[in-house]
Amino acid sequence: MRLASPNYVRQRIAEFGPTRDRPFVLGLPTGSTPVDVYWQLVDFYKRGELSFRNVVVFSTDEYVGLPRAHPESNCSFMHRHLYDHIDLRPENINMLDGNADDLAAECRRYEDKIALVGGIELFLGGAGSDGHIAFNEPGSSLGSVTRAKTLAYETVLANARFFAGDVDRVPKLALTVGVGTIRAAREVLLMITGAHKAVALAKCIEGGVNHMWTVSAVQLHPSALVVCDEDATLELHVKTVRYFKSIEQVQEQLIGRENIGVRGSISRLSRSSAHATGSALSTGGDMSLAHSDGGDDDDD
Repeated sequence: MRLASPNYVRQRIAEFGPTRDRPFVLGLPTGSTPVDVYWQLVDFYKRGELSFRNVVVFSTDEYVGLPRAHPESNCSFMHRHLYDHIDLRPENINMLDGNADDLAAECRRYEDKIALVGGIELFLGGAGSDGHIAFNEPGSSLGSVTRAKTLAYETVLANARFFAGDVDRVPKLALTVGVGTIRAAREVLLMITGAHKAVALAKCIEGGVNHMWTVSAVQLHPSALVVCDEDATLELHVKTVRYFKSIEQVQEQLIGRENIGVRGSISRLSRSSAHATGSALSTGGDMSLAHSDGGDDDDD
């Protein structure tokens, strides 16, 4: 996903043509998976190829009780890896407040703000090895909205590496956008990499929709793109991988690898000069599986 995901984001923003009165709205995750994507977006900005001046962002989650200035808060994470390095207007940065006096009211405020700006245009997400998306742990309602969630012990263990390996220091409660919030986005781009997430990808692509694997809810979305690497496909049926790769070959011949999944006319897209190292495979505009040349071995 070295370039496939960030190229997709760049092209969608350019295609949308955001203005101050009509901004492009992005939902952005924390975790290790999107770090490379964020740094590539920063590089696009520094090279003058992308502006976030008329982009509104919503971070997906935040720990409860952890100060915003704490180095492992999701607020600090987003500023460290993206927000402090691009031309986002401060008023266009939206984050959940895990220290709010009334957490339920804070969650309602967040949902209201998303609605006020017209909804999320593109939601980026990662997935845990247990199939959670954002902090929507196994068993979450597929219609859920932003709320407080108790974190599963597997998630706490996975995140202990950010807290000097001390499980006791990891917050056990978090605020998170809901599965329903994610499904309400007009487009979803999901990033899954690594052999340890192969089961999650298989449940997402081949299994039925199941609230014990919240990532599977993307099957219900009218416009979802899944970006993965070879290792993440290890639990998929061989014929499934071959199917998507065959579609990739056809689409690449039509519009070029870098444009697969991007909305717009084929004739216009075929003239694009951008290049991506990932490859995308479409099922006809409903749900797509994009195949990347590399990934990481982190949990989210």
